[in-house]
Amino acid sequence: MIQTQTKTETVTFDEFVAWYPENSVHRYELHHGVIVEMPLGTGNHSNVTGFITSEINFEIRRLQLPCSIPGDCLLKPIRNEAGYQPDTIVLNQTAFACEPRWEKESIITMGSSVRLAVEVVSTNWRDDYHLKFADYEEMGIPEYWIVDYLGLGGRKFIGTPKQPTLSVCQLVDGEYQVTQFRGDDLIESLAFPELRLTAEQIFRAGLPPTEPS
Repeated sequence: MIQTQTKTETVTFDEFVAWYPENSVHRYELHHGVIVEMPLGTGNHSNVTGFITSEINFEIRRLQLPCSIPGDCLLKPIRNEAGYQPDTIVLNQTAFACEPRWEKESIITMGSSVRLAVEVVSTNWRDDYHLKFADYEEMGIPEYWIVDYLGLGGRKFIGTPKQPTLSVCQLVDGEYQVTQFRGDDLIESLAFPELRLTAEQIFRAGLPPTEPS
């Protein structure tokens, strides 16, 4: 997501939570101890996020899975200087009883409580490919999607020439193994193995509508 710095002094996760404005219309994250405002994404960015959320929600309902996609959720990584709000996050409802801060604060502290985390890439792509990749991996989130629908990421991540790429990161022996999908590639997800969705279907949600001829 896009970020703007709002507070320069270093704070801890709990200080960040205490500072977070109640009923705020803005969203914030904590990066390296610095609070950053997460402005509204572009319409195309929001379309991609909404499309992914609706498709996964349909799969949850179809299979009657004990999962939910919350409206608000704050992830607390192992590092005490970080706090994230993924674009889309799927939680295991059976894990809520073991999450000490969920009921009162909507905070998730254990990677095992997460079935899938999704970040839709904006101009600050380094956060998704570097920062959140490392923290989600260390936290033990079993599956993480990096949806780079505009092909903005560094060449070492999406190759040359740059092109829209969806990276599925799956935890194997404590480390993410990355598989990339483009065009008509059918996405392979351990979290939702019956999902029938191509990378292009997701990317197309972020394209401006064409004028009728």
